[in-house]
Amino acid sequence: MNAWLIGALALLPGVLACVWVCARSDVIAGLAALELAGTLSTVELIMLAEGIHRQPFIDLALVLAVMSLIGSLAFARLLERL
Repeated sequence: MNAWLIGALALLPGVLACVWVCARSDVIAGLAALELAGTLSTVELIMLAEGIHRQPFIDLALVLAVMSLIGSLAFARLLERL
């Protein structure tokens, strides 16, 4: 186990906390937790890719970063209509 994998493991409780806030909290706090979960998941995938020396996971992380931003903006737009 190298430092990249330990760092990825250290970020995992933060992602789980964001999922819990998304499920249990009000809409505005859930949106903020969704944004943070997208960022943490992107960093998590990059650290895993470096830890296990698999470069295709970095492409997956970049796609996740773009899609989480687009999804969060779409969700905020939906909330604006309500």
